[in-house]
Amino acid sequence: MSAMPSASYTLWQLIAYFVRLGALGFGGPVALVGYMHRDLVGERNWISEADYKEGLALAQLAPGPLAAQLAIYLGYVHYRIVGATLVGIAFVLPSFFMVVALGWAYVLYGGLSWMQSVFYGVGAAVIGIIVMSTRKLTEKSVGKDKLLWAIYLLLAAVTVITESEIAWLFIAAGVLVWLLRAPPKFLNRNKLNSVGVSLPLMAAMFGMLDVPLLTQIAVFFAKAGAFVFGSGLAIVPFLYGGVVTEHHWLTDKQFVDAVAVAMITPGPVVITVGFIGYLVAGLPGASVAALATFLPCYLFTIIPAPYFKKYGKVPGVLAFVDGITAAAIGAIAGSVIVIARRSIIDIPTAAIALVTIALLWKFKKLQEPVIVAVAALLGLLIYPLLSHT
Repeated sequence: MSAMPSASYTLWQLIAYFVRLGALGFGGPVALVGYMHRDLVGERNWISEADYKEGLALAQLAPGPLAAQLAIYLGYVHYRIVGATLVGIAFVLPSFFMVVALGWAYVLYGGLSWMQSVFYGVGAAVIGIIVMSTRKLTEKSVGKDKLLWAIYLLLAAVTVITESEIAWLFIAAGVLVWLLRAPPKFLNRNKLNSVGVSLPLMAAMFGMLDVPLLTQIAVFFAKAGAFVFGSGLAIVPFLYGGVVTEHHWLTDKQFVDAVAVAMITPGPVVITVGFIGYLVAGLPGASVAALATFLPCYLFTIIPAPYFKKYGKVPGVLAFVDGITAAAIGAIAGSVIVIARRSIIDIPTAAIALVTIALLWKFKKLQEPVIVAVAALLGLLIYPLLSHT
């Protein structure tokens, strides 16, 4: 067991940061991973560049929500399983409470028509935010390295063309850089011991519950968390197939509204599962859906994390991580274009996105939630006028 590295911050400082990021971090996984790099690596120097790259590589390799897995790994870096667990909870809970509140209002008032207007403005501003986040990540992690740029551009192009992230390409990129820059000499000696992880026992005592329905919800959303690769909206087609087509829990309109809720609330986009769970089975449904989705990504992070820390400084592993990181950021850049196709639909949305980029370029300290709030107001003003013309 490697010695615990010293930290320049307390666990509670890290938890407070992720509570704030979960409550105010708009833009989905592309922006969130950028915020973590900017704040924790660049400004505060709490996390090293190497640790961040390891976390991003692991999050990209494993199925489940990218931003949540990276947050869990960063919590693990200095405070191990306790840090990973508390950071994961701190990051997810704020947006979970928000989507549950929106779910309650949605059921009470029979739909939230204003969401379309808000998403019209916010969706465009989010494009500007993630463009700037991706630019910073690219400059820092890819730099002027020609091999990494080739991988980056290839993955960006594949993501744009297929509108999905192909897991084996990340592994192939890592292996390519490994073989070219640190050819292995130790393959026969590489033995890994088994890992034992104590799973937290959770007993939900809600009284009179529809146990068969909650079991269905748990099984379905556990599959979503355990088997869906890709960041952000990659999980949406899987959710649609189960929630609307297979189980008929929601209508098409309700599902579209659920995705809109995910995009206009801060924190991980995949927290839309909480909103869907609420519509299906109230607060118990929201809780089961969120827990079932995030538990696999938590386990997929903390189980391999000790090995990433133990072997992370081996030249071959460093080269492998560099390759995966370039591939991951290339895929993120490609996903910006994919998302932009859906959010930039006319001149006003294009203007909002361009103004967002210009403001963030000019004013380095400008807070993204301010831009999102203004964009939401613009959406509420502009969209009703356009929809009635």
